[in-house]
Amino acid sequence: MTVWQWLGDAFVSLIPPILVGLIFWVIMRSILRADATERKVYAEIEAAERAKLERTKNSKNQTDAAKGK
Repeated sequence: MTVWQWLGDAFVSLIPPILVGLIFWVIMRSILRADATERKVYAEIEAAERAKLERTKNSKNQTDAAKGK
């Protein structure tokens, strides 16, 4: 076996682990991006709900003040 044959076999044997690593990287990247997007959307929804609750409280307080309570 010559050096070139040995190097060729070495490179060919590295292809499967490299492909598995790339697949793993793509899957993990998509999971982390989905998580980040989900957290961002959840934070926006929570902020909207808090603003709506605050508007409701302010509206009730103004109504109570107008009634003299």
